[in-house]
Amino acid sequence: MSNPAILALNTSLFRPGMRVAVAVSGGADSVALLRALLERARELGLVLSVAHVHHGLRGADADADEAFVCELARVHDLEFHLHRCDTPAAASANGEGIEEAARNLRYDFFRGLLASRQVDAVATAHTLDDQAETVLLKLIRGAWTEGLGGIYPIYEVSGEVSGREVPVGGRILRPMLAVRRAEVEAFLRERHQDWREDASNRELIYSRNRIRHQLLPALREYNPGVEAQLAALSAIARDEEAYWQAELAKLLPSLLLPGKPVRGGGRASSTHPGEKSLSIELERLRSLHPALRRRVLRAALSQLGVSVGFDPTEELAALCNPSAGEKLPPGIDLPGGVRARRSARELRLEVVCGKPPATAQAILQYVLPVPGEVFAEAFGLHFRCTCQGGGDLAPATVRPPLPGDRVRLRYTRGPKRMKEVFERMHIAAPDRTLWPVVEWRGEVVWMRGVELEPELEAALKLEISAETAG
Repeated sequence: MSNPAILALNTSLFRPGMRVAVAVSGGADSVALLRALLERARELGLVLSVAHVHHGLRGADADADEAFVCELARVHDLEFHLHRCDTPAAASANGEGIEEAARNLRYDFFRGLLASRQVDAVATAHTLDDQAETVLLKLIRGAWTEGLGGIYPIYEVSGEVSGREVPVGGRILRPMLAVRRAEVEAFLRERHQDWREDASNRELIYSRNRIRHQLLPALREYNPGVEAQLAALSAIARDEEAYWQAELAKLLPSLLLPGKPVRGGGRASSTHPGEKSLSIELERLRSLHPALRRRVLRAALSQLGVSVGFDPTEELAALCNPSAGEKLPPGIDLPGGVRARRSARELRLEVVCGKPPATAQAILQYVLPVPGEVFAEAFGLHFRCTCQGGGDLAPATVRPPLPGDRVRLRYTRGPKRMKEVFERMHIAAPDRTLWPVVEWRGEVVWMRGVELEPELEAALKLEISAETAG
């Protein structure tokens, strides 16, 4: 008799006595994770339970998934944590795509479980194939090494639950990142264990599904082991990122100077709400290796609450260290309302509340084909537009709000000034400058966080979504 199939779980993530909620959707991966942990629970000293999220999608199929997972928990005498939510409503309210909204709701539930101290950790069934898809998706969208790290084996949980700051603690663990999907199915078949198939996993409207079913099969023609190579790249990127973050932690305190120098010595920082600034001595910055210099600049912008992509970072680096004979302006405006100014001795970075300068507004405009998609780097969002009527139409524009903008909210009479909408949403002035809207045919037809009812009848046939890009 052949040896039974086993899964190469990363058991180093667990410790004896740990209470682990296994996130089970009903699909093959999560069911396999539960069965594999059940077989090793005594050996590892784990107390297991089952967590399931009904996302309010897929109707009767989702109800059947819930019933299947509930029965699986009952058969194995495990506590069952169930969470039901309305993903479409959350997506509409927060201006998110369905995939992004579902993930946020799912992880919000996990945080709640951990915050309640019912469990010490939540285990999810991400596989090597998931890792490869994630790395490829982030590579296409322009991620740095932290993004190319993909899915981390351990996710330390802290922060907010349903918008409230809570002392969460606990971890989300991914012990199956070395396991292939083919191994998962062999494992389950040998145990005569059923699982649920989610038909939406084949719908090509989702970016991840197109990567899974179209792009990766094409790449396998060049390298049959491309998934393993992408997973290896993620491991390298995680180690590289950990090393650089440790180096930056040692360097930044002495390199980043608050505010601006004042006559007689010392430095002054603004106390104006929303206004932040810091400076870096040019001589020290120029002495750094380009790789380190780039990271220092990005870290400085991050401390100001701004994340930028490759091109703005390179533009800022060139401002600090121009080529021989190159004439550059003394300053530039970057996405996020950041003003970079170069003096004889320092580079000063400043974020001032209020609307971005006109040059920044010009930068923060992206063409969104109708239908089609675009990655709006300054907003960190991937926009997608579909049209019920079909055919190619005039493109839309993704941009920040502009003076004079008005929007028509659903279930309200007449257009509203953008300022009034922001006040209703409790969005502070500094955050409004990077709050994305979509303009089409001269009208704002989409705005993050609210439901609009455009006056253009044709716009009612548009479906616009935005997903966070890592």
